[in-house]
Amino acid sequence: MDRNELYPVFLKVSQLDILIVGGGNVALEKLTFLLKSSPNAKVSMVSPMFRPETIALAEKFNIEMHIDHYNSSYLEGRHMVVATTDNVPVNEQVYHDCRERTILVNVADNPPFCDFYMGGIVTKGNVKVAISTNGKSPTTAKRLRQFFEDVIPDNIDDLVKNLNEFRKTIKGDFEEKVQTLNEFTKGLVNEKEEDEN
Repeated sequence: MDRNELYPVFLKVSQLDILIVGGGNVALEKLTFLLKSSPNAKVSMVSPMFRPETIALAEKFNIEMHIDHYNSSYLEGRHMVVATTDNVPVNEQVYHDCRERTILVNVADNPPFCDFYMGGIVTKGNVKVAISTNGKSPTTAKRLRQFFEDVIPDNIDDLVKNLNEFRKTIKGDFEEKVQTLNEFTKGLVNEKEEDEN
């Protein structure tokens, strides 16, 4: 049986320098995805052409755009790169150039040429759930995202904020605080699940 061995992290993309190579539909999708999750993401783009929708979005969020063919000089100072062109050799060149420079890279729709995947995301205030299918089924990730959007209550952020305030009032060391919070929040877990454990 396959096992998802990806390690999930939440990146502060407002503090990272990201490059998107390409200007077509996939570039627009990736840019939209990034900005929806983090409107302050630091993103630059390079492509010989950009869709009008991409230009409009880039102008709205102050995204730096370079009308040019990709070359490795665009990798200078980058932390993360997403290659989205419909030119396979260019995408693969981006991948190899990034690997030489230890820059994290994602080549869209080409899992072997990815250091990371951009999965489904559900956000409700401070609560964010990321979903991965190990690059095997974006459609499944999309359906799971829709499911979690429905089942996570809209007021979950109020709970998070209240628990954060409560946590500040708890006395004791770290383990005692964890124990108190675990006891306080155990009602959040489905009682049937608790009975099974």
